[in-house]
This record gives sequence, C-alpha cells and structure tokens, in this order.
Amino acid sequence: MTGQAPWAGQRLHLVGIGGAGMSAYARCAVALGATVSGSDQAESPGLAALRALGIDARAGHVAANVPAGEGVEVFHSTAIPPSNPERTEAARRGLADHPRAELLRRFSALKRTIAVAGAHGKTTTTSMIAHALLALDAAPAYLIGGDLVSTGRNGEWGTGEWLVVEADESDGSFLSIDADIAVVTNVELDHHATYPSLEALRGVFRTFLATPTHAVLWDRPDVLALRPAGAPVVPFDAPAEPLELLVPGDHNQRNAAAALAALTLAGFDPAAVRAALATFPGAGRRFQTLGTTRSGARIVDDYAHHPTEVAATIQAARSLAPRRVVAVFQAHLFSRTMHLAGRFGAALAGADVACLVDVYPARERQEDFPQITGRLLVQTTLDARPGMPVFWLPAFDDVERALAPLLRDGDLVLVMGAGDVNRLGARLAAG
Repeated sequence: MTGQAPWAGQRLHLVGIGGAGMSAYARCAVALGATVSGSDQAESPGLAALRALGIDARAGHVAANVPAGEGVEVFHSTAIPPSNPERTEAARRGLADHPRAELLRRFSALKRTIAVAGAHGKTTTTSMIAHALLALDAAPAYLIGGDLVSTGRNGEWGTGEWLVVEADESDGSFLSIDADIAVVTNVELDHHATYPSLEALRGVFRTFLATPTHAVLWDRPDVLALRPAGAPVVPFDAPAEPLELLVPGDHNQRNAAAALAALTLAGFDPAAVRAALATFPGAGRRFQTLGTTRSGARIVDDYAHHPTEVAATIQAARSLAPRRVVAVFQAHLFSRTMHLAGRFGAALAGADVACLVDVYPARERQEDFPQITGRLLVQTTLDARPGMPVFWLPAFDDVERALAPLLRDGDLVLVMGAGDVNRLGARLAAG
C-alpha cells in the first residue's frame, strides 16, 4: 500500500477525538489520506499532538466544530450522547453519524488483522504484538488504547500486511472487526452498565469468536468453550519455562505467551518472536516507572481498574522484592465500585499500605450513586485485612502531604486507576 492514499478525498469529523482509541483512529485516517477534524471536552496534550499532525482538533463541543459543506462523515466515541451539539448538527444537516465501530470495520477491511480482546491484558498483549512486528521489520499498522512505549504513539498505519487492534468489548465495538486471528486473554464481567450478567458478556464473546479463521484463547474451559465446536483453537497459558521479559508478573508471562502464539500463527519464526518480546519495554500506563522520589521510593503508574488487575499489579510489584508495596488507588466509575467493592478490598489487602482517593466518575454522576465514594474501599480493604495501614485521602493534595514523610528508599509506590490518577503519580515522582 506504499504510495497509496485509499481514503483521499474523505472528510471525517471525530467527536471525542482526544480519547485513547479515537486519537489512534485519527492518526491512521490521516495516514490513509483522509482530511480529519474533531473535538473533545477539554484541552489536553493529546489534542495538541493531533494538531501537530495537521488535524483540526478543538477543545469543547459546539455545533460550529463540524466542518462546513457536504460529504462530511461524523464518528462519535461511546461517551458521546445523541444530545451532543455536534451530533445534533450532523442530524440537522443530514450528515452520516457513525459509532466508532464503523471506523474499526473500515480499518480492518484494509489489512490482515490480529484482534486482541479480553477483560484484562489486552492493551499489553496488543502492544507486545505490535512491538514484536516492529522489531521484525514487518511495518505493522496498530490501534491501541494506550501509547506503545516503543514509538510513543497509540496508532500508526504501517506499510506491512498486518494490522493489530486492541478489541474493546465495553461497548461491543469489537464485533465490527474483520479479524483473521482473534486473541482472548480472559473473560470477566467488568462493564456492569453495559452487560447485565456474565452470561450476556460471554454471548458477545461467542459472536466475536464465530468468524475469525484462527483463535488464540486462554487455556481455561470457560474461555475455550466460547469458540464454535470444531473451529481451530490455539490455547495459551504462562509457559512452564518463563519467557525472557523486561516486564514483571505472571500475568505478563501469559500476555507474552498469547502474543507468541498469535505471531506464530501469522507465519513468523517463534525464536525471532521470543527475541523481540525480550526487548518489549512495556505499554503506556502499564507498570510504567515514572521516577523516584527524593527519599528513594520508586513511583510506578498502572491502568489497573478492576480487582483482578489490581491484584496482578501488586503481585508483579512483589516479585521485584521492594521494601514495601504502597498502593494508591483511584476507583473508576461508581457502578464498578459498587458492584466490586469487596473484591477491590481483597486485592488492595495484598499491599503493605493502601491509600484510597475518591472515585473518578468518567461518564457517571455522583448524584446517581449517593452512597458510593472511595471511602467504601477503605472499609472493604480493612474487612479483608484488619489492622492494615489504610488511608482515606480523597484529593491528590491530601495524598502528597500524607505520603511524602512516609516514603523511604526501597519502597515501591503503585499509582493505579483508569482515571487521571497518573497526574498524581507524576507529582509524587517530581516531589
């Protein structure tokens, strides 16, 4: 596809363009020759980076952001409601208004596609596959919900034959992907506002796994059963002889095993893939070291926002044998906090010290969950481990003031959550 611009002449407007997924789509659409514009709720470094690519990326949602003229197609992220003024303007003018899944469908129609799905590990596994393909000079395209540390970007349209996609089940958009190889790292109910039960979620995964030629599935009966009977499956698990990796934790051994299996199916030499995975530096916001405090404590940022992920991240920290593991956690969504409070407490009890900040609301409203705050997790953590040092520090300033005198050389501080808690991690590392 070198020298071609298959989307030349197309005009795309992305509402929610600053998000992790949509910003990657914007990058790739520009590389394919489209004229891209978009908006997000507030100014951010991400918008500035998109403007550097020539994208008209604006802060704030107003009708005037939608480009003038005919032939503009509007795409919206999951968080954008029909009442959004730009979607309303598109409807008034008779412009096409698509969910983001439509862009995924169009991207995956252009290349052979590896789609990585699962409740946990999909960002890291997708990043491992993309990193290995880059190391193997395969020039992949990739769309990831976090920055690939190897390149500093979350999306790129390479000239090679393969596209690697992080396939998101949260809104069902992964059903639009035309995948040649599907990877499922695990299946666990997380998005309670979307799926009423685990069985409903499993049904969506069955649909996802019904059509790809190949499937790489975690070697668990409940996951293997999601593939149609008789369809080929390559099971994976943490290898008996650990792979050489720079990233710690049993969960990353499983992620790497999934990446190795997928790339072997894609026709790459397993020994070369193992060598490439050994150089994987990690994914953005996945056990990412931000720096060290003046007292010598290491600050690590991680996107963990589900109890399984929190427990795995704490286990990975333990494997490095620090003096203490200090867990700073920002719950994400009131609904998730309400449904999983007990499991969050059990996971956080694996640390030596826990600090709870208030819930990051994302698309939800506190008034709809009046009894749910981060303080609930203080109680469930103490229920799981009575007497453990647990701090309720709702604001970032509170955390800085309380932790600064407590941290010592050899401590490892995990700053975890899917909201904006990484800003706190950067502050702690600079302190």
